[in-house]
Amino acid sequence: MNGITRYILRQTLAIMVFVAVSFTAAVWLVQSLRLIDLIVNRGLSFGLFIYLAILILPRFVDVVLPIAVFIAILFTYNRLLSESELIVMRAAGISQAGLARPALIAGAFSFVLLMSFSIYFLPAANRAFKDLQFEIRNRFASVLLQDGIFNTLSDSLTIYMRGRDTNGELVGLLIHDTREAAKPVTISAERGAFVDTESGPRVLMVNGSRQQFDRTTGKLSVLSFDKYTLDLAAGHDGPGLRERQPDELFLHELLFRRARPGDTSRLIEAHLRIINPLTALAFSMIPVACLLTGEFNRRGQTQRVLLAIALAFAFETLDIGFKNLAGRTAAAVPFLYLNVFAPMLVTVWLLWRDESAKALRRLFAPSPS
Repeated sequence: MNGITRYILRQTLAIMVFVAVSFTAAVWLVQSLRLIDLIVNRGLSFGLFIYLAILILPRFVDVVLPIAVFIAILFTYNRLLSESELIVMRAAGISQAGLARPALIAGAFSFVLLMSFSIYFLPAANRAFKDLQFEIRNRFASVLLQDGIFNTLSDSLTIYMRGRDTNGELVGLLIHDTREAAKPVTISAERGAFVDTESGPRVLMVNGSRQQFDRTTGKLSVLSFDKYTLDLAAGHDGPGLRERQPDELFLHELLFRRARPGDTSRLIEAHLRIINPLTALAFSMIPVACLLTGEFNRRGQTQRVLLAIALAFAFETLDIGFKNLAGRTAAAVPFLYLNVFAPMLVTVWLLWRDESAKALRRLFAPSPS
C-alpha cells in the first residue's frame, strides 16, 4: 500500500467511523428510550436495561454502516477534487484504479465487518434478546403489566387488568388463554396477584369465572370459582427449547439445517444476510463511478455529487422494496442480487473504459520531435 493510498484511506475510514458512530448512537438512543419505561415504571434494574440496549445495537450497525461508507467516500473524494489533489495525483501518473483503491478497501473492510455480523453477532444478539424477553415476560410479568390495556405476554396469552389497589393486588382481571388452541379459555376475576414458584410464575385469582370453548364439539363450559390459579409458564417453551426464529439462527444453520416442507423463510433470511454486507460494496462503488470517471469539470462537481446521492437513494429504495417483496415470495431474491451487483459491474466497466481511453491516447499521441 503506497503513501497516497494510505493518505486517502485514512481520511475515508476516519469519516466513516465518525458517521457510523454518530448515526448509530442517535438511532440507538432513540430506540433505547422505549426501554426506560421498564426501569421508571416497571421496577426492572438499570443493569438489565443496559444489557437489553446493548443487544439491540448490532441491528442498527447493520443498517447504518453501508450508508456511512457511502457518505465517507463521497465526502473524501469530493474534497480531494475541490482542492485539486486528485488532479495532481493523476498528473503524477496514478491510474484511475489506483485512485479508486482506497474507496474499494473501505468498502471491503465494511463488507468483512458486516459479514461477521451476519454470520455471528447479529443472530447471537437477537437470540439473547428474545431469550431475555421471554424470561422477562414470564418471571417479571407482574411488573410489566400496564393498567387499562390488553397486555400480550405471548402470542397465546393476553391479560387485562383495570388497576391495582393500595396493596399492589390486581383488580378487574380478564385473561384470554389460547395455549391449547383447540380449547381456548377466558377467565375473569375480581382480584388477583402474581406468585413466583419454582415451576414458574402463576396468577392467583379470587371470585371469578372460567369459560372454556371446545372447538371440536362446539360446547362452552363455564366454571365459577372462589379461588383459581393459572400457570403462566405452562404450555410455553423455555428459551432453550422454543423454536428459533430465522433471525436468531446462525448463517450455517439457515443454509444447512433442514426446514419444514414449504417453509422458505430460512432460505430467504440466509440470502438477506449475504445481501446486506454486499450493499456496503455497492455503496462504495457509487461515489467512485460518479466522481472518478469521465472528464474533469473545472466549474465544480456539484452535479456529480447530486447524481451520486440520487443513485444511492434509488439503490436503497430498490433494496428495501425487493427485500419486502422477498419476504412474500422467493422469486424476488434474484432481483436483490441484480440490484446489489449492478453498481459494482458498472463502476468496474467505467474505470476500465477510462483506463483504456487513456492508454489509447498515449499510444497514438504524437512523439516529441
